[in-house]
Amino acid sequence: MDSSNDEALDIIVTNVVATFRTRCHLNLRTIALEGTNVIYKPEVGKVLMKLRKPMITASIWSSGKIICTGATSEDESKLGARRLARSLQKLGFKVRFSDYKVVNVLAVCSMPFAVHLIDFTKNNRPIASYEPELHPAATYRIKNLKATVQVFSTGSLTVTGPNVQNVATAVEQVYPLLFECQKPLCN
Repeated sequence: MDSSNDEALDIIVTNVVATFRTRCHLNLRTIALEGTNVIYKPEVGKVLMKLRKPMITASIWSSGKIICTGATSEDESKLGARRLARSLQKLGFKVRFSDYKVVNVLAVCSMPFAVHLIDFTKNNRPIASYEPELHPAATYRIKNLKATVQVFSTGSLTVTGPNVQNVATAVEQVYPLLFECQKPLCN
């Protein structure tokens, strides 16, 4: 970051997606009939189960694979996944919580300035792309972090990455590039 403008940026994690396995076969019909806050989707072959605290939605397949979405931190996601495994145990399944992994983190961040997207894309051509006819944001992909940053002209960023640390590093990495392409303030 620039030393003259030492502002802290708030990175707000809006969604954490995690997967885990139960290491046993799950009867979706039993979960649908006996579970609470459940939506059975037999045409897709899965059950959606919602927890209120933490606020997560889980997609449950009969193979025992479960995907949890909606948590706002990695810790909250793990807590929600464990609570979900416990609720399945209470339904009579021999669930063993295993192979837990955070697969995706979505976060938003707002720059203290507007960004000139065409200049930003020209300066970072191979990594950045901007197609205003398709999407209002410029896309900046960071291969080594496996992160993608969507940069809007207002200075808003939407960042996706494999974990919270990579998302924070991606914002730190893209900030100087955005700083040199900021729009001048109108008086």
